[in-house]
Amino acid sequence: MAIAKLDRRTEIRQTAKKLFKERGYAGTSMRDLAKEVGIEAASLYNHLSSKEELLHEMCFDIAEQFFTAFNTAVAEEKGSSKKLKAAIRAHIGVISSNLDASTVFFHEWVFLKEPELGKFKKLRYQYEQGFREIIQKGIADKDFKEVNVKLAVFTIFSALNATYDLYKSSEKLSQEEIVESISNLLLKGLKK
Repeated sequence: MAIAKLDRRTEIRQTAKKLFKERGYAGTSMRDLAKEVGIEAASLYNHLSSKEELLHEMCFDIAEQFFTAFNTAVAEEKGSSKKLKAAIRAHIGVISSNLDASTVFFHEWVFLKEPELGKFKKLRYQYEQGFREIIQKGIADKDFKEVNVKLAVFTIFSALNATYDLYKSSEKLSQEEIVESISNLLLKGLKK
């Protein structure tokens, strides 16, 4: 009995990711979700408490994946350039493995309500701090030129967080091609 409920919950989550990506969080109703899953809207509440619960799970699950991938990637590398490239590779890897959820993560998190919104913003800041620290260390070690670290990290995330669009383009690029191109461009701007 519990297995069927888990399977239905997984189906609901997958469907919600797709709908939130296509229509946005605000543009998707519980009725839309139920219809897409093939159940009555009232039956959704047997599997979850609210639409926001789904958004919370998506955002915080992906955040955890970003942290895990980042920490694993940078722990294995020496030197700021290699750490930054590994962090870029890890970030793009999470996006490419979770295209629907990543799209929701990047655009729909603003619909989280407090206190979850505050927790999410804190997580984002902490994650970005890892990139800031790599760049600051690279500057201190004279591996990177003097740059505005905040602006550099903003530029990096602007590039990385838009990569999900590359997977939708007619020009099919592999994850490795995306990683190499983006990391080479970004690192050239930082290297002395």
